[in-house]
Amino acid sequence: MSERSKFQAIIQAKCPQCREGNMFSGFNHTNKHCPVCGLRFEREPSFFYGSMYISYAFSVAIVLTVGFTTNILGNDPPLWVYMVAITVAILLASPLSFRYSRTLMLHLFGGVKYKPNYLEELQNKLKEKK
Repeated sequence: MSERSKFQAIIQAKCPQCREGNMFSGFNHTNKHCPVCGLRFEREPSFFYGSMYISYAFSVAIVLTVGFTTNILGNDPPLWVYMVAITVAILLASPLSFRYSRTLMLHLFGGVKYKPNYLEELQNKLKEKK
């Protein structure tokens, strides 16, 4: 098993502790615990409320990008063209925004350290108790 970088773990929405378990089952359902190492993803009650700010930053970036692109490609079209283009872009990007805002929140602000040998250490502790 090769080690994932932090960037790869974020892109693939993997657990920040083991970088193996999936954070999501389905596309937008966040697992409560890592299926591999058992890490509880919601670090404290309402932890993922902070991901709304990350999602807002994504939305601002989308609005600016689509607005400037529409202006350049459309040669300053009427206002309704901007509104339609931006609305469609936001609606199409909202599932990805939800998923990656939660992933970034956990990886960057969750206070979870990467433990590449976590499972081996846990198995050794269990053997010592026996």
